[in-house]
Amino acid sequence: MLLYWDTHKSSASQATVLNEAMGQMNALIDTPPTLADHVPTPVDKSPERVRRMFGQIAGRYDFLNHLLSLGVDRYWRWRTVRRVRPEGSLPILDVCTGTGDLALAFDRAAGGELHIVAADFCHEMLGIGRQKSALAGAAGRITFLEADAQSLPLPSNAFQIVSVAFGLRNVADTDRGLAEMVRVTAPGGRVAVLEFSSPIWQPFKAIYGWYFRHLLPRIGQYVARNSTAAYEYLPQSVGQFPQGEALAERMRTAGLEDVRCYPLTMGVATLYVGKKSAP
Repeated sequence: MLLYWDTHKSSASQATVLNEAMGQMNALIDTPPTLADHVPTPVDKSPERVRRMFGQIAGRYDFLNHLLSLGVDRYWRWRTVRRVRPEGSLPILDVCTGTGDLALAFDRAAGGELHIVAADFCHEMLGIGRQKSALAGAAGRITFLEADAQSLPLPSNAFQIVSVAFGLRNVADTDRGLAEMVRVTAPGGRVAVLEFSSPIWQPFKAIYGWYFRHLLPRIGQYVARNSTAAYEYLPQSVGQFPQGEALAERMRTAGLEDVRCYPLTMGVATLYVGKKSAP
């Protein structure tokens, strides 16, 4: 993380700015913010808004993901494919795939032996995903499909693993998205949801909360420069999305059993895994 120090300002002005910043940080530590702080109005997750927003940032999406997470997002996907290992010959589906990072991680975990479908409703993101898949030599194994997670044009009971990474909270109807994921999962197959969550350990909770709600949106918006404020939407959507047992219960209601939660990086992200019951 880099801090810019303006050498053209006077020492007194710089000291004032520094004192104000320190005062704000002390206040935040005294009253720790959380990712679930009250938001006056529900975040707009309409398909039109979300599709347009991700289309605008598609070209810088991967760069910003790695920058803003300090590269830890790669570790989270690695942990996901190790926890939910491919088994057998049935294909894998990754919904809300974006530029295909998790689909590519599953391809590596499967040793290139399985067919993987990577679905997303943002055309621009899929275009970048196809380019990455070709560069990785996986173009013949990964099919990129333009589709809405709430209405997948795929057969029921077809996939051994159905995954989503940092995308379920962007689906307008969470329960409908989960129901579709369960529908296309084969009996005995698994559903994996990797999503942001709220750290609980202090003082990390306070420091991360300040970074996530105040600094991250500014850096993201400065680099992405999109009109739909994608990186202001990020903490808003995380703050209003169910976490922990609340999301696990939604997964059970959708038809999954043995749902387990695996916090990652002191709770910054959580992996949820459930199994579809066999007949």
